Amino acid sequence: MSDVKQTIWQELRQIERQENVRIVYACESGSRAWGFPSQDSDYDVRFLYVRPVDWYLSIFDRRDVIERPISNQLDINGWDVLKALRLFRKSNPPLLEWLQSPIQYEETYSVAEQIRRLSPLAFSPRSCMCHYLNMAKGNYREYLQGERVKIKKYFYVLRPILACGWIERHNAMPPMEFDVLVRELLPDGSDLREAVEHLLVRKKSGEELDFEPRIQSINEYLEERIKHYERTALNLKSAEGRQYQDRSLDDLFRSALREVWGHSGDWQ
Repeated sequence: MSDVKQTIWQELRQIERQENVRIVYACESGSRAWGFPSQDSDYDVRFLYVRPVDWYLSIFDRRDVIERPISNQLDINGWDVLKALRLFRKSNPPLLEWLQSPIQYEETYSVAEQIRRLSPLAFSPRSCMCHYLNMAKGNYREYLQGERVKIKKYFYVLRPILACGWIERHNAMPPMEFDVLVRELLPDGSDLREAVEHLLVRKKSGEELDFEPRIQSINEYLEERIKHYERTALNLKSAEGRQYQDRSLDDLFRSALREVWGHSGDWQ
């Protein structure tokens, strides 16, 4: 185990002790999982956890996230499994991304795999495309206007735009890896693809990508695609099988509690 992974493992164990929870899944969610980290990129660790049964048997709302301040390049946050399942029901793209992250730090129980198996029922092409489209529009508006732009921000518009393209083409959740999206959706040998791949090489090399003249071919592509997906998203379907899905999610939640606490005296 690498030093970083060992540190992450130790932090997760400390969270379990301090919060009296069991972590059932942990993964990388940021630029490292997307495939374009800088040399000084944080490790963006996201996890799902289960509390003892009594925690859920209360009339009061309780905090359903665990957040730790960023330290030593570690950004660690987690969601209670109940929160995760409620968001999963709404086809929450960040959660769906976590479940298919190419960098997984641990998957101790079957909870994450059970959720993955239900993904076809929960996936909403419309909700997910709107999520990525709004992300692209916001980042484009904030970072890529004017003659000189912060060049590394191209990735934070390109990735969600390519994610929209994947949804349109495959009617499925897009992969996290930026390279996969580029190979699938940008024509091989085109000026656009060459410009994007050149930027990717520069970022992976650790070069500081600061303010530079805008890249016209990429800006034109982004503007055209944003307009296109604004029209496309309106005609996409929402998630199907809601009634069956809801029963399955209830069963999954109960199953998670039994699996995690069933032999510890906390499940009564």
